[in-house]
Amino acid sequence: MRRARRVNRELARLYPDAHCELDFTSPLELLVATILSAQCTDKRVNQVTPKLFARYPSAADYASADREELEGLIRSTGFYRSKTNSILGLGRKLCDEYGGDVPGDLDDLVRLPGVGRKTANVVLGNAFGVPGLTVDTHFGRLVRRFRWTEETDPVKVEHAIGGLFPPKDWTLLSHRLIWHGRRVCHSRRPACGACELARWCPSFGEGPTDEDTAAALVRNGPFS
Repeated sequence: MRRARRVNRELARLYPDAHCELDFTSPLELLVATILSAQCTDKRVNQVTPKLFARYPSAADYASADREELEGLIRSTGFYRSKTNSILGLGRKLCDEYGGDVPGDLDDLVRLPGVGRKTANVVLGNAFGVPGLTVDTHFGRLVRRFRWTEETDPVKVEHAIGGLFPPKDWTLLSHRLIWHGRRVCHSRRPACGACELARWCPSFGEGPTDEDTAAALVRNGPFS
């Protein structure tokens, strides 16, 4: 626990501006953007959502949307047919059961079409200020490399990491790990020799340890 919290303090120093890299102005916009981000970059989603949000400003607009038009607007995010199904169903369920508003409760959120715990925690943490851990691929990879847990199931990872940190740290911890995973601790070739967390990382050496070689692997953000 002490080592994990030390790493979090160092992450806070490295990424003082860490935040959700999806653009949004409301819980509904963040919910839709997060659904679109599955198997897609935040950068691409942010290119698509301005026109999408202008066309469909409310849950009722999504509920009554023309399928072909909606598919056309989100096509470049990939898996657009299944995402369209989720967004249409989402709009209808929000209108039928929540008065068109996005609920601020985990149990309610995960009952919505296309919404799992990861998406729900993104919305809770960033739109409602409710602490949540976003266990995406970057988060899972880094916590295992740091040996904070050996779990691979996202729900088990969430519970294991939640036990190491107070809830008030969860949302920002998620952002910091994701930022570090996107910039330095890559899946195939982590930039170990350029990583400022190397002294606390039991996985040091999985990537190049030579400083110059590793520095060439570092990707500078932002990724939005």
